[in-house]
Amino acid sequence: MAIQLPELPYAKDALAPVISANTLEFHYGKHHRAYVDNANKLIAGTPFEKESLEAIIQKTSGDAAKVGIFNNTAQIWNHSFYWQCLKPGGGGAPTGAIAAKIAAAWGSYDKFAEELKTAGITQFGSGWAWLVSDSGQLKIVKTANADTPIAHGLTPLLTLDVWEHAYYLDYQNRRPDYLTAVIDKLINWDFVNERLA
Repeated sequence: MAIQLPELPYAKDALAPVISANTLEFHYGKHHRAYVDNANKLIAGTPFEKESLEAIIQKTSGDAAKVGIFNNTAQIWNHSFYWQCLKPGGGGAPTGAIAAKIAAAWGSYDKFAEELKTAGITQFGSGWAWLVSDSGQLKIVKTANADTPIAHGLTPLLTLDVWEHAYYLDYQNRRPDYLTAVIDKLINWDFVNERLA
């Protein structure tokens, strides 16, 4: 079964002004779609054709002969997850189970938000900043390029995309401003709480 490009959970202009419709047009409509198209070409006629996205990622991670398949399928998964992590009118301090877990792990939401932002700022080049569960313990990690926590036995709860195509049309080289705006105004804490359950 071919890998599908998932529908966005909101209209392309719904995240503006933090993330513009123009950015989503390129980021979702061109970049994400290209990963789907490339992955389907790469897995055509192989046993991976019948595998789930997660299974393909786990089976190709670290295999130099299958790096193209890994990069494209991991980027599909990362982007599909990223879209779920955002919502209009989101951001700021969470409520629910995640709020208590963040307070227990970092002492305060502000400390957590600062560390998440720092992870995104200090990810050299392209990549991702993540909030993950590692056997029930919350951690902030970063991954380069297409790498993803699901290739390392971690459970992703939240991600911020720090590839330049995620923010350059709106923020140019001001990655910290993009991260601040997304953390303050777009994080979908309902989705994060669902991931905890």
